[in-house]
Amino acid sequence: MKLCPSNPVREAVAANLRKMRAERNLSQEALADLAGVHRNYLGGIERCERNVGLDNLSKLASALGVTVAELVG
Repeated sequence: MKLCPSNPVREAVAANLRKMRAERNLSQEALADLAGVHRNYLGGIERCERNVGLDNLSKLASALGVTVAELVG
């Protein structure tokens, strides 16, 4: 099921974020703390409800130990 079929980039970020977070056994709250963002914001990104900005995308990638390009997929 596609969460945001009209925006494939947001869909890719959401899917990659969920996958990478799960691979690292991190809860949304733990990753949000590591990245310095609010957990509700992170959840919104994963559900494709929020459009993540570049600064926050960079924070999330850094917290996961990946590049922004890897996170965007």
